[in-house]
Parts: sequence; C-alpha cells; structure tokens
Amino acid sequence: MGKNIAYLGLGVMGGPMARHLAAAGHTLTVYNRTAEKAVAWVAAHGGRAAPTPAAAATGADVVIACVGADADLEAVTLGPDGAFAAMAPGALFIDHTTVSAAIARRLATEGETRGLHVVDAPVSGGQAGAENGKLTIMVGGSEAAFAAAEPVMQAYAQRIGHMGPAGSGQLTKMVNQLCIAGILQGLSEGLALGLKAGLDMDAVVDVISKGAAQSWQMDNRAKTMTRGQFDFGFAVDWMRKDLGLALDEARRLGVPLPMGALVDQFYADVQSMGGARQDTSSLIRRLAR
Repeated sequence: MGKNIAYLGLGVMGGPMARHLAAAGHTLTVYNRTAEKAVAWVAAHGGRAAPTPAAAATGADVVIACVGADADLEAVTLGPDGAFAAMAPGALFIDHTTVSAAIARRLATEGETRGLHVVDAPVSGGQAGAENGKLTIMVGGSEAAFAAAEPVMQAYAQRIGHMGPAGSGQLTKMVNQLCIAGILQGLSEGLALGLKAGLDMDAVVDVISKGAAQSWQMDNRAKTMTRGQFDFGFAVDWMRKDLGLALDEARRLGVPLPMGALVDQFYADVQSMGGARQDTSSLIRRLAR
C-alpha cells in the first residue's frame, strides 16, 4: 500500500528519488528551500508542495531528507519549522544527506524521545544512480527502524545494507568516499603518464581494465578523463565536503589518513582552477596539462 511521504530537498539526488517514490504509488508532499523547485516538481510528478518542513511532515507516515550538510539537516528537522515537531509517534525519518556521524546519532536520540524511527542512510551512485533508481544505500539505525525503511528505499536502490546502529551509515559513506578518492588519484596519475608518453589511451584502458587495475572509475571515467570531459554529476565541492567529514572523524578517532588529506588538497587545487562544479574525475586536470 502507498504511504504518505514528505520529501525534503529536491536537488540532483532528491528530485529523482522523490520521483521514483511517486511512481511506486506513494503520495508525496515535497519541500525545497527554493520553493519554485518544489512547485515545478509537483507540476511534473503530482503531489503537493509545502511551505515548510513541518507543513510537509504533518500527517506523513515517512519523512525523507536529502539536503546539503549538517546545518541544513538540523534546520529541516529540529529548526523552528522543522519536521520532527510535526511528526506523529511511530512515523519514520530517513536521512539521505551525507553528514557527520554526530548529527546522525543526535537525530536518532531525539527521534527516540519522540517515538520516531530514524535511520541515517547516505547513498552512493551519483546522479545517474538516482535517476535510474540504482543507488547503493548504507543504513545506520535500529533493527526496527531499518525494517521500516528498507521497503520504502527499494523504490530507488539496487543495494541496501544495514551497517549497524545510528551513525554507522554515515561512517560507511566516509569509508566509501576515501576509497573513491584514492582510486581516482591513482587512475589520474596512470592516465597522465600514458598521455605524456604518447600512448593510445583508449587501447591502454581497454587492456588494463581487464586485469587487476580494473575499477568502476576506470570502466566509467577513464576514457572521458583522457578527453577532458568532466560533466558527470558528483561535484568536486561535494567530494571536499565528504572528505572533510571523514578527516574530522579520523582526527576524533586518532586514525591517520595521509592519502585522504593529500587528495583533499589536490581537490582544492581543482577548485582553484575553476573546477568546483566539475565531477570528481577532474582530479586529472592537475596532472594532464
């Protein structure tokens, strides 16, 4: 049976995810900080637009957020017009924002006092994954909250994993982003060497992608990296935010992350080169000049 769902945040990820929910038969009330975007979404997909997170959450079985950062998430949940105050006991809150583990745990604790189910559920797969309903979702929260959230998230996921208690989803996303950063730096260096040596890089990628060097980034980005094409969704600005979260958590835990810190600074170089909104494969721009 379809649920009444409030969706908060209709950016490049949230908009498509909300669309998949509507297509799955749920009734959507949407909120976006830029109200015109919510109005346009409703015109295209149905449902209704609400002026505040609290208005969207009133009467909702499920409230889902996909906003920008910790402060944005706090505003739409616990702010003066936040969703939590309007949610009824037993309702479910799903957060798809990539944020700190600290705020994920805070929202879980706050939700528990209000009788809410809360999960932190950051996603991987980028804009294409959201558009195609093929996201990987890493979930933190109680067993009961995960059981309530999983059927809802299946509308736009190809893989959903319960990673542990509150905050575990966000911690898993930090691991994910560090791994991506390292792979992209290695790929950038290898491709830059091949380009400088005058190799046929399409031929190089075709060969090495069949061996131990193979990765998703190589399969999907290597050839476009050699052509200087960097318009594939997940932006450098967002990666720096995510790496910042991972580095902050590592400092708290006393874990050295020399590669993560170095690649974060390399992405700062790309930002200074005008690449803030280019996708993360633009890391090669520092090398292939």
